[in-house]
Amino acid sequence: MIKDDLERINKRGPNDLEENIDQLKKQVEFLQRKCRQAGEAILDLELQKKNLSKELDRLAEENSNLMTMMGKDNGKK
Repeated sequence: MIKDDLERINKRGPNDLEENIDQLKKQVEFLQRKCRQAGEAILDLELQKKNLSKELDRLAEENSNLMTMMGKDNGKK
């Protein structure tokens, strides 16, 4: 802590309501930023999930088509 902080604490005291309000406001702002970041991460993951699901469906169809072309006996080796 710097000298100004110590003087401010000494003037107000450790249980000053204004100090508590300031700290709580800073905490709210910090938590809001973190919630926004988490929301962005969730949206990104949902988009990735959707894209991977489409890719999985495409590959399953491609595999099914390949097995059909090869015949059932050749595909089970």
